[in-house]
Amino acid sequence: MIDYAPPAGLFKRLMALVYDGFLVLALWFVTAGIFVLVYPGLGLPMESINGVDRAAPAYLKGLLFPLLMVETWAFYAWFWVRGGQTLGMRAWRLQVRDYRGGPVKLWQTVARFAAACLSWALFGAGYLVVLVEPHQTLHDRLSATATVQLPKKPKKS
Repeated sequence: MIDYAPPAGLFKRLMALVYDGFLVLALWFVTAGIFVLVYPGLGLPMESINGVDRAAPAYLKGLLFPLLMVETWAFYAWFWVRGGQTLGMRAWRLQVRDYRGGPVKLWQTVARFAAACLSWALFGAGYLVVLVEPHQTLHDRLSATATVQLPKKPKKS
């Protein structure tokens, strides 16, 4: 049985997102660098690397953006499934749980990531839902998860 923890506030969620954003950005730089180095070696036209080459086949257009989105989902999914905390969430003592209090399942990470993308597409409105009872964001609600604030650990004396 998992102890009760109150819902996380908007400020701490956004700060954890900023922390994680730096990590994701570093991953994107590495991935994009490797992609740009490997892409021409595959014999693919450089004009299609950003999806602007009209002559390139449809499956070659815009490969980088979907790759970065899958990588971002994998980053979050790995942390959420393995303990419910990304590094930014750990710094702010936040944890993602199944709405019943158990660990997050893989299907919930897919739903949560897709709903978080929707939240950002709505100019962050999905995050503002946290200000209304039961104090969970749009992606928490749509993925049957809850983001909670963990208590401070007692100091050793």
